[in-house]
Amino acid sequence: MVARGRRLQPRAGEKGGSATGPSPVDRARNGSKHHLLVDATGIPLAWTVTGGNRNDVTQLIPLVERVPPVRGRVGRPRRRPERVLADRGYDHDKYRRELQQRCITPEIARRHTEHGSGLGRYRWVVERTFAWLHNRRRLLLRTDRRHETHEAFLALACCLICWRFLQNA
Repeated sequence: MVARGRRLQPRAGEKGGSATGPSPVDRARNGSKHHLLVDATGIPLAWTVTGGNRNDVTQLIPLVERVPPVRGRVGRPRRRPERVLADRGYDHDKYRRELQQRCITPEIARRHTEHGSGLGRYRWVVERTFAWLHNRRRLLLRTDRRHETHEAFLALACCLICWRFLQNA
């Protein structure tokens, strides 16, 4: 790190960048995680980027809060989903209670239980959206030093997915 102005910034030759951390599954190499909230058809509603060492469950509530209002019936637009399906990485009683306080039904697989909860029948939609995002090499292999740049390209890719849905509708 080098002091530039009043902040510490990465050197020009320093690898990694902001919002990266040692990955627990990839020999502790620095990396990032993409967190997505999608609707039932796979259209991204909210997304965020964190370091590879961050726990998934910490991003559950911020993702739900980032969902924009959805237009529909007359009256106040709906801001929150009725239910949230998630994998075992998002299982924590505290966050289940927070979702229930927001009138959202949590359908999250429990940790330390047998596989076969039946959520895979619905989770494939999220995995397919991740596959669409990671078709872009720049998102799959993070080469950007600044997380703002990487998150901007993630937002652009999510917009392209939405545009494709609108084209085919």
